[in-house]
Amino acid sequence: MPLKAHLIEARNRLFVCLGVLVFTLIGGFFLYRPVMSFLAEQVAAQGGRLNFTTAVSPLDMMIKVSLWIGLVIASPVILWQLWAFIVPGLHKKERRLSVAFIAAAVPLFVGGVVLGVFVLPHAMQFFTSLIPDQGAQFIEAQTYIAFVVRLTLAFGVAMIIPVLMVGLNLLGVLPATAIMKHWRITVFVIALFAAVAAPGGDAITMLVLAVPLFLLFGIAFLLCLIFDRRKRKRREAQEEDTAANADSALPLQEL
Repeated sequence: MPLKAHLIEARNRLFVCLGVLVFTLIGGFFLYRPVMSFLAEQVAAQGGRLNFTTAVSPLDMMIKVSLWIGLVIASPVILWQLWAFIVPGLHKKERRLSVAFIAAAVPLFVGGVVLGVFVLPHAMQFFTSLIPDQGAQFIEAQTYIAFVVRLTLAFGVAMIIPVLMVGLNLLGVLPATAIMKHWRITVFVIALFAAVAAPGGDAITMLVLAVPLFLLFGIAFLLCLIFDRRKRKRREAQEEDTAANADSALPLQEL
């Protein structure tokens, strides 16, 4: 496919994602109040209060929170459009596996967002414990919502990284040998992410995040090994067929 055709396809898929996001954004407006009440309760539970600094801040918060909700709801379509843009570069057998990868990526992303929401009260408790005895906590709503969005989306993206690893392996970009070669760096990055993204101040919170990431990384690595082995066997079989055809052609050339 020429470059222009690739750009046209990317534009069309982007329009599909934006169209779906508009509808899920509307749905997010209906879910705004219960979701915002839950987020505000996490602040109130620690003795703090949300502070809306301007007259238009409530409307700004409604748009941002609704967009965040809409993005999570639209994640199946967005992930499918992203993967469908890559699929034409795969073989027929590998294309059949793409449906399974999307089926795994969607619940992993949503599960990562839910895990981020689960960690939120622990994070708020940890940060509140740092306030001096004579201090009070009035959190600006803009800053708080930005923190929640970054936290939850970071968890969701982290959960689908193993799926992207397998996809890159199918494309021949990331062989299993390269993953094995840099496994120490991967373990360090996962542990560092769990420590930074879950600032609960205790080892249990870190393990709650690190263990699923380690398990997903291990499963992705095993799948990459299996796919590399299949590719190697298929390549060896093709080389044997080519050599056999060449040997059978020699007597004919001599005649």
